[in-house]
Amino acid sequence: MRITFLGTGTSHGVPMIGCDCATCRSTDPHDARLRPSVYLETDTAHVLIDAGPDLRAQALRFGITRVDAILFTHGHADHILGLDDVRRFNAIMQKPMPCYGDAHTLEDIRRTFHYVFDPATPKGGGLPALDLLPIKGTIRVNDLDVQPVPLWHGQRAILGFRAGRFAYLTDCNRLDDAAWAMLGGLDVLVLDALRVRAHPTHFSLAEATEVAKKIGAGRTFFTHMCHDLLHASTNARLPQGMALAHDGLILDLPA
Repeated sequence: MRITFLGTGTSHGVPMIGCDCATCRSTDPHDARLRPSVYLETDTAHVLIDAGPDLRAQALRFGITRVDAILFTHGHADHILGLDDVRRFNAIMQKPMPCYGDAHTLEDIRRTFHYVFDPATPKGGGLPALDLLPIKGTIRVNDLDVQPVPLWHGQRAILGFRAGRFAYLTDCNRLDDAAWAMLGGLDVLVLDALRVRAHPTHFSLAEATEVAKKIGAGRTFFTHMCHDLLHASTNARLPQGMALAHDGLILDLPA
């Protein structure tokens, strides 16, 4: 399985509008962060996790021409607002896009894109064709099995995902009690680490580091980072086996 990090930034992205901090002014390409998403590829499955407002730019930058399904962690703007760009994948794949999420997330999508689901809206190429599918257990997309992992984003229950020995846990500040048993034996863990200071709905870098130690994956990469965290200097002080992810990072894992 190949994992491509399409975006590793927070909801504002980095650089942030109107900011002249060291990270926002950085010339290191690792400090430029689009909104968070990853792309999973196997022999027959091509899956997006989340579809944020940078989806078009990400698809062009990383040459994404096929998406078999989209898995949603939750329904906040930085995770769903790219859904209008699914129109192009509808045309390429010649079918509606399977979109998997929990009940709360699917309702967020219906409200945000209400015109798509309104029978009174004229049909045509201006509407994405979305097949909203509730997650009720392991998701099967061609040859790829993905297990939902229960997380907490402040007071909201959301989902992470595990595929084989890879897990993606973004936008969280607490793992549900049931999640810990699902995360043993990982080669790669991707975990939310917003910034240095504490936050009510995201892990800080220190909190994420402690959670990563408890999970004990072979390697841990942090994501959903704001401009508090300079890539090079932050990586220099992280424990061995841990690093900030960056846009364009590609990982190849054995089946």
